[in-house]
Amino acid sequence: MSRFKLVTDSTADLPQEFLGQHDIGCVNLSYIVDGQTYGGSGVEMDWKEFYALMRDGKMPSTSQINPDEFKRYFEECIKENSEILYLAFSSGLSGTCNSAKIAAAEIMEANPQVNIVVIDSLCASMGEGLFVYKAVRMREEGKSMDETVTWLKDHALNFVHVFTVDDLFHLHRGGRVSRATAMIGTIASIKPILHVDDEGHLVALSKTRGRKKSLIALVDLMEKKMGQFKDQNDMIMISHGDALEDAEFVKAEVQSRFGFDNFMINHIGPTIGSHSGPGTIALFFLGETR
Repeated sequence: MSRFKLVTDSTADLPQEFLGQHDIGCVNLSYIVDGQTYGGSGVEMDWKEFYALMRDGKMPSTSQINPDEFKRYFEECIKENSEILYLAFSSGLSGTCNSAKIAAAEIMEANPQVNIVVIDSLCASMGEGLFVYKAVRMREEGKSMDETVTWLKDHALNFVHVFTVDDLFHLHRGGRVSRATAMIGTIASIKPILHVDDEGHLVALSKTRGRKKSLIALVDLMEKKMGQFKDQNDMIMISHGDALEDAEFVKAEVQSRFGFDNFMINHIGPTIGSHSGPGTIALFFLGETR
Protein backbone atom coordinates (compact mmCIF):
# COMPACT_ATOMS: atom_id res chain seq x y z
CA MET A 1 0.00 0.00 0.00
CA SER A 2 1.21 3.53 -0.77
CA ARG A 3 2.64 5.47 2.15
CA PHE A 4 0.11 8.21 1.42
CA LYS A 5 -2.72 8.52 -1.06
CA LEU A 6 -2.36 10.96 -3.93
CA VAL A 7 -5.51 12.52 -5.35
CA THR A 8 -6.00 15.10 -8.08
CA ASP A 9 -8.83 16.14 -10.38
CA SER A 10 -9.71 15.72 -14.03
CA THR A 11 -8.38 19.16 -14.95
CA ALA A 12 -4.84 17.73 -14.64
CA ASP A 13 -5.45 16.08 -18.05
CA LEU A 14 -3.31 13.06 -17.16
CA PRO A 15 -3.76 9.82 -19.11
CA GLN A 16 -5.89 7.20 -17.36
CA GLU A 17 -3.03 4.73 -17.71
CA PHE A 18 -0.72 6.98 -15.71
CA LEU A 19 -3.32 7.49 -12.97
CA GLY A 20 -3.90 3.77 -12.67
CA GLN A 21 -0.26 2.78 -12.81
CA HIS A 22 0.62 5.11 -9.93
CA ASP A 23 -2.52 4.63 -7.81
CA ILE A 24 -3.66 8.24 -8.13
CA GLY A 25 -7.23 9.08 -7.23
CA CYS A 26 -9.04 11.44 -9.60
CA VAL A 27 -12.09 13.57 -8.85
CA ASN A 28 -14.00 14.38 -12.04
CA LEU A 29 -15.38 17.85 -12.65
CA SER A 30 -18.66 18.14 -14.52
CA TYR A 31 -19.33 19.79 -17.86
CA ILE A 32 -22.59 20.46 -19.67
CA VAL A 33 -23.26 20.06 -23.39
CA ASP A 34 -26.71 20.65 -24.88
CA GLY A 35 -28.27 20.63 -21.43
CA GLN A 36 -26.82 17.23 -20.50
CA THR A 37 -24.30 16.89 -17.69
CA TYR A 38 -21.21 14.75 -18.20
CA GLY A 39 -18.24 13.91 -16.00
CA GLY A 40 -18.60 14.02 -12.24
CA SER A 41 -19.69 10.57 -11.15
CA GLY A 42 -21.69 10.07 -14.35
CA VAL A 43 -21.02 9.26 -17.99
CA GLU A 44 -18.10 10.78 -19.91
CA MET A 45 -18.29 12.03 -23.48
CA ASP A 46 -15.60 10.84 -25.89
CA TRP A 47 -13.13 13.68 -26.12
CA LYS A 48 -12.98 13.65 -29.92
CA GLU A 49 -16.77 13.88 -30.06
CA PHE A 50 -16.58 16.77 -27.59
CA TYR A 51 -14.22 18.76 -29.82
CA ALA A 52 -16.23 17.91 -32.93
CA LEU A 53 -19.31 19.40 -31.25
CA MET A 54 -17.37 22.55 -30.35
CA ARG A 55 -16.25 22.92 -33.95
CA ASP A 56 -19.90 22.64 -34.94
CA GLY A 57 -20.75 25.56 -32.67
CA LYS A 58 -21.78 23.90 -29.42
CA MET A 59 -20.90 25.97 -26.36
CA PRO A 60 -20.25 23.74 -23.32
CA SER A 61 -20.14 25.02 -19.76
CA THR A 62 -18.52 23.68 -16.60
CA SER A 63 -19.22 23.45 -12.88
CA GLN A 64 -16.98 23.07 -9.85
CA ILE A 65 -17.18 20.30 -7.26
CA ASN A 66 -19.06 21.19 -4.08
CA PRO A 67 -17.86 20.34 -0.53
CA ASP A 68 -20.39 17.52 -0.08
CA GLU A 69 -19.06 15.72 -3.17
CA PHE A 70 -15.52 16.04 -1.88
CA LYS A 71 -16.58 14.83 1.54
CA ARG A 72 -18.05 11.65 0.08
CA TYR A 73 -14.92 11.08 -1.98
CA PHE A 74 -12.51 11.63 0.91
CA GLU A 75 -14.58 9.39 3.19
CA GLU A 76 -14.00 6.54 0.75
CA CYS A 77 -10.27 7.30 0.58
CA ILE A 78 -9.74 7.24 4.36
CA LYS A 79 -11.08 3.69 4.54
CA GLU A 80 -7.69 2.60 3.16
CA ASN A 81 -5.31 5.53 3.83
CA SER A 82 -5.11 7.85 6.81
CA GLU A 83 -2.90 10.30 4.90
CA ILE A 84 -4.37 11.94 1.80
CA LEU A 85 -2.64 14.53 -0.38
CA TYR A 86 -5.02 16.28 -2.76
CA LEU A 87 -3.40 18.38 -5.50
CA ALA A 88 -6.05 20.82 -6.67
CA PHE A 89 -6.88 22.81 -9.78
CA SER A 90 -5.82 26.47 -9.53
CA SER A 91 -7.91 28.57 -7.16
CA GLY A 92 -7.43 31.40 -9.65
CA LEU A 93 -9.60 29.53 -12.14
CA SER A 94 -12.09 27.61 -10.00
CA GLY A 95 -13.59 27.33 -6.52
CA THR A 96 -12.88 23.58 -6.49
CA CYS A 97 -9.81 23.89 -4.26
CA ASN A 98 -11.78 25.78 -1.61
CA SER A 99 -14.52 23.14 -1.67
CA ALA A 100 -11.88 20.47 -1.05
CA LYS A 101 -10.45 22.40 1.89
CA ILE A 102 -13.89 22.73 3.50
CA ALA A 103 -14.55 19.00 3.12
CA ALA A 104 -11.09 18.04 4.40
CA ALA A 105 -11.48 20.19 7.52
CA GLU A 106 -14.86 18.61 8.33
CA ILE A 107 -13.53 15.08 7.93
CA MET A 108 -10.42 15.71 10.05
CA GLU A 109 -12.54 17.27 12.79
CA ALA A 110 -14.62 14.08 12.95
CA ASN A 111 -11.59 11.78 12.46
CA PRO A 112 -8.55 13.10 14.39
CA GLN A 113 -6.36 10.23 13.17
CA VAL A 114 -6.79 11.36 9.55
CA ASN A 115 -4.53 13.88 7.81
CA ILE A 116 -5.84 15.38 4.56
CA VAL A 117 -3.67 18.08 2.98
CA VAL A 118 -5.08 20.14 0.12
CA ILE A 119 -2.53 22.03 -1.99
CA ASP A 120 -3.60 24.77 -4.37
CA SER A 121 -1.40 23.89 -7.35
CA LEU A 122 -2.02 27.27 -9.02
CA CYS A 123 -1.83 25.12 -12.15
CA ALA A 124 -4.13 23.90 -14.90
CA SER A 125 -4.21 21.12 -17.48
CA MET A 126 -0.92 19.24 -17.67
CA GLY A 127 0.76 21.96 -15.63
CA GLU A 128 -1.28 20.47 -12.81
CA GLY A 129 -0.36 17.09 -14.27
CA LEU A 130 3.34 17.93 -13.96
CA PHE A 131 2.69 18.99 -10.36
CA VAL A 132 1.19 15.54 -9.74
CA TYR A 133 4.06 13.84 -11.56
CA LYS A 134 6.60 15.45 -9.24
CA ALA A 135 4.60 14.28 -6.21
CA VAL A 136 4.55 10.75 -7.64
CA ARG A 137 8.31 10.79 -8.08
CA MET A 138 8.86 11.94 -4.52
CA ARG A 139 6.54 9.29 -3.12
CA GLU A 140 8.33 6.62 -5.16
CA GLU A 141 11.65 7.86 -3.76
CA GLY A 142 10.31 7.21 -0.26
CA LYS A 143 9.63 10.81 0.72
CA SER A 144 7.02 11.39 3.40
CA MET A 145 3.84 13.34 2.74
CA ASP A 146 5.22 16.27 4.76
CA GLU A 147 8.42 16.32 2.68
CA THR A 148 6.40 16.16 -0.53
CA VAL A 149 4.07 18.95 0.58
CA THR A 150 7.00 21.19 1.53
CA TRP A 151 8.72 20.74 -1.83
CA LEU A 152 5.54 21.33 -3.83
CA LYS A 153 4.65 24.48 -1.92
CA ASP A 154 8.19 25.81 -2.22
CA HIS A 155 8.27 25.21 -5.98
CA ALA A 156 4.66 25.86 -7.04
CA LEU A 157 5.63 29.03 -8.90
CA ASN A 158 8.29 27.17 -10.88
CA PHE A 159 5.65 25.20 -12.81
CA VAL A 160 5.45 27.15 -16.06
CA HIS A 161 2.49 27.09 -18.46
CA VAL A 162 2.70 28.65 -21.94
CA PHE A 163 0.03 28.08 -24.54
CA THR A 164 -1.73 29.34 -27.62
CA VAL A 165 -5.29 28.98 -28.85
CA ASP A 166 -6.56 28.59 -32.38
CA ASP A 167 -9.86 30.43 -31.96
CA LEU A 168 -10.09 33.61 -29.87
CA PHE A 169 -13.87 33.38 -29.57
CA HIS A 170 -13.59 30.67 -26.92
CA LEU A 171 -11.46 32.99 -24.78
CA HIS A 172 -13.99 35.75 -25.42
CA ARG A 173 -16.78 33.55 -24.03
CA GLY A 174 -14.73 33.11 -20.87
CA GLY A 175 -14.18 36.85 -20.55
CA ARG A 176 -10.45 36.66 -21.36
CA VAL A 177 -10.56 38.89 -24.45
CA SER A 178 -13.11 41.36 -25.82
CA ARG A 179 -15.40 40.52 -28.72
CA ALA A 180 -13.67 43.16 -30.85
CA THR A 181 -10.26 41.62 -30.11
CA ALA A 182 -11.57 38.18 -31.00
CA MET A 183 -13.02 39.40 -34.30
CA ILE A 184 -9.92 41.37 -35.32
CA GLY A 185 -7.64 38.55 -34.26
CA THR A 186 -9.56 36.02 -36.31
CA ILE A 187 -9.52 38.17 -39.43
CA ALA A 188 -5.80 38.98 -39.10
CA SER A 189 -4.83 35.41 -38.09
CA ILE A 190 -3.51 36.71 -34.77
CA LYS A 191 -2.69 33.97 -32.27
CA PRO A 192 -2.34 34.95 -28.61
CA ILE A 193 0.37 33.55 -26.36
CA LEU A 194 -0.85 33.11 -22.80
CA HIS A 195 0.37 31.78 -19.48
CA VAL A 196 -0.82 31.08 -15.94
CA ASP A 197 0.53 33.72 -13.56
CA ASP A 198 1.66 33.56 -9.92
CA GLU A 199 -1.94 33.83 -8.71
CA GLY A 200 -3.04 30.98 -10.93
CA HIS A 201 -4.90 33.24 -13.37
CA LEU A 202 -4.92 32.99 -17.14
CA VAL A 203 -3.06 35.99 -18.58
CA ALA A 204 -2.09 37.06 -22.11
CA LEU A 205 1.65 37.51 -22.68
CA SER A 206 1.97 38.44 -26.34
CA LYS A 207 0.60 37.68 -29.78
CA THR A 208 1.91 36.36 -33.06
CA ARG A 209 0.56 36.18 -36.58
CA GLY A 210 0.11 32.68 -37.93
CA ARG A 211 -0.15 29.25 -36.37
CA LYS A 212 3.41 28.03 -36.86
CA LYS A 213 4.90 31.20 -35.39
CA SER A 214 2.69 30.81 -32.32
CA LEU A 215 3.96 27.26 -31.75
CA ILE A 216 7.58 28.34 -32.09
CA ALA A 217 6.89 31.22 -29.69
CA LEU A 218 6.01 28.67 -26.98
CA VAL A 219 9.44 27.09 -27.29
CA ASP A 220 11.08 30.53 -27.35
CA LEU A 221 9.41 31.26 -24.01
CA MET A 222 10.61 27.94 -22.64
CA GLU A 223 14.18 28.91 -23.48
CA LYS A 224 13.69 32.27 -21.77
CA LYS A 225 12.03 30.96 -18.61
CA MET A 226 13.87 27.72 -17.76
CA GLY A 227 17.11 29.26 -16.50
CA GLN A 228 18.75 27.23 -13.73
CA PHE A 229 15.83 24.79 -13.70
CA LYS A 230 16.75 23.30 -17.07
CA ASP A 231 18.44 20.27 -15.52
CA GLN A 232 15.43 19.60 -13.26
CA ASN A 233 13.15 19.03 -16.25
CA ASP A 234 13.01 15.24 -16.23
CA MET A 235 9.54 15.38 -17.83
CA ILE A 236 8.09 17.84 -20.34
CA MET A 237 4.33 17.84 -20.79
CA ILE A 238 2.31 19.01 -23.79
CA SER A 239 -1.48 19.07 -23.99
CA HIS A 240 -3.62 19.73 -27.04
CA GLY A 241 -7.21 20.43 -28.01
CA ASP A 242 -7.49 17.69 -30.65
CA ALA A 243 -4.34 18.94 -32.39
CA LEU A 244 -1.86 16.09 -31.98
CA GLU A 245 0.17 17.00 -35.06
CA ASP A 246 0.90 20.46 -33.67
CA ALA A 247 1.75 18.97 -30.27
CA GLU A 248 4.26 16.69 -31.97
CA PHE A 249 5.71 19.72 -33.79
CA VAL A 250 6.29 21.48 -30.45
CA LYS A 251 7.85 18.31 -29.03
CA ALA A 252 10.27 18.12 -31.96
CA GLU A 253 11.24 21.78 -31.49
CA VAL A 254 11.90 21.24 -27.78
CA GLN A 255 13.96 18.13 -28.50
CA SER A 256 15.97 19.90 -31.17
CA ARG A 257 16.82 22.91 -29.02
CA PHE A 258 17.29 21.40 -25.57
CA GLY A 259 17.86 17.69 -26.02
CA PHE A 260 15.04 16.58 -23.73
CA ASP A 261 13.71 13.12 -24.48
CA ASN A 262 11.11 12.44 -21.78
CA PHE A 263 7.69 13.76 -22.83
CA MET A 264 4.08 13.16 -21.95
CA ILE A 265 1.50 14.30 -24.51
CA ASN A 266 -2.24 14.10 -23.93
CA HIS A 267 -5.45 15.76 -25.07
CA ILE A 268 -7.01 18.57 -23.06
CA GLY A 269 -10.09 17.23 -21.31
CA PRO A 270 -13.55 18.77 -21.65
CA THR A 271 -13.35 20.85 -18.46
CA ILE A 272 -10.39 22.92 -19.65
CA GLY A 273 -11.30 22.44 -23.31
CA SER A 274 -14.69 24.10 -22.75
CA HIS A 275 -12.82 27.38 -22.26
CA SER A 276 -9.75 26.98 -24.48
CA GLY A 277 -11.42 25.31 -27.46
CA PRO A 278 -10.18 23.07 -30.27
CA GLY A 279 -6.65 23.63 -31.51
CA THR A 280 -5.16 24.76 -28.21
CA ILE A 281 -1.52 23.79 -27.65
CA ALA A 282 0.05 24.07 -24.19
CA LEU A 283 3.63 23.45 -23.05
CA PHE A 284 4.56 22.76 -19.41
CA PHE A 285 7.96 22.67 -17.72
CA LEU A 286 9.94 23.87 -14.70
CA GLY A 287 11.42 27.35 -14.88
CA GLU A 288 12.80 30.19 -12.78
CA THR A 289 9.67 32.28 -13.23
CA ARG A 290 6.19 31.74 -14.55
